[in-house]
Amino acid sequence: MRILLVGGAVRDILLGRPVRDRDYLVLEASVEDFLAACPTAKPVGKTFPVFILDNQEYSFPRGASLDADLALRDFTVNALALDEDGSLYAHPLALADLAARVLRPASPRSLADDPARVYRAARFAAELPDFAPAPELIEAMRALADAPELAAPFAERIGREVVKACEAARPGDFLRLLDRGGCLAPWLEEFATAARIPAGPPQYHDASVLEHTARVMDRLAGDALCVWMALCHDLGKTTTPAELLPRHIGHDERGEAMALTLGQRLRLPQRLIQAGADAARWHMIAGRYPELRPGTRADLLFRLKSRGVLRETFRLAAADKGVDHLHEAQADLDAALAATLPPTARDQGAASGELLRSLRAQAIRQRLQSH
Repeated sequence: MRILLVGGAVRDILLGRPVRDRDYLVLEASVEDFLAACPTAKPVGKTFPVFILDNQEYSFPRGASLDADLALRDFTVNALALDEDGSLYAHPLALADLAARVLRPASPRSLADDPARVYRAARFAAELPDFAPAPELIEAMRALADAPELAAPFAERIGREVVKACEAARPGDFLRLLDRGGCLAPWLEEFATAARIPAGPPQYHDASVLEHTARVMDRLAGDALCVWMALCHDLGKTTTPAELLPRHIGHDERGEAMALTLGQRLRLPQRLIQAGADAARWHMIAGRYPELRPGTRADLLFRLKSRGVLRETFRLAAADKGVDHLHEAQADLDAALAATLPPTARDQGAASGELLRSLRAQAIRQRLQSH
């Protein structure tokens, strides 16, 4: 039995990048042989044998040989295998594409055989920003655009690609490549027309909703939760009536429900779903924080604090507007947290809540006056 390291791990070794996930290919052995040697391996494959052992994936060849298996992989730069003795096996175009920094399907059927690879390609574009998509990749994506097969993969698979894209070096390229390939719908259908919608009046925005969103995502790279919130923050602009453009009145309120729908469609964790909705609803108010009255400030701060996204919302607002109000917001929050109800005013239901809100607003007002 031979065990070969395959896929992205080999690619990253050749690129000198850190290796995060290691996948292996089992050769010259039957499934029974493998299980006899590794009895704790758990089967997870449905169409061909795949096992998880020590949190790593072990699969059997998809073709009749190693060369056939490499030809059936997703992209040429991932169609690589490394033997235990250091021997390298590669798709005929893999090393040339790796050197040229090109992202190309491993075969003309690669994306059609597994349409989830469309979104994986976009994720790789975000993770490998110095790689350019080959013309064949764009053509293969456009051939699948609007095809029912694009809706076939499980939502969780697409959701994982979105989350990984949010963790990437240039996450905005995820949206940019899907737009070039015409494959934003059905999974990110809210953005299907975003490249044709101005992000706002020219004095404030010089890009489309899609490009503006991608730029804000890029500015927040390194903080996956903030990037996801950036992806969601202007969703409401995609439904602005044409006669109101380039203004987007009420897009924050419209975007809240749209972000919830998008997160639920992708079966994302509830933490992400709610953070995306909060980003859409409150980023505009956070962006004009100095204009807010003390009571409005208190309401916003404690709402975001209770959701666990206070820092993230102000980081998003800074990336969106170019002005950072987080320091001021934190100072207000510290002042408001110091306000407490007198013992005689506690445990009186709504009345206690109203009084506490008033005391918090008063504390913020006093802080402002002292500065």
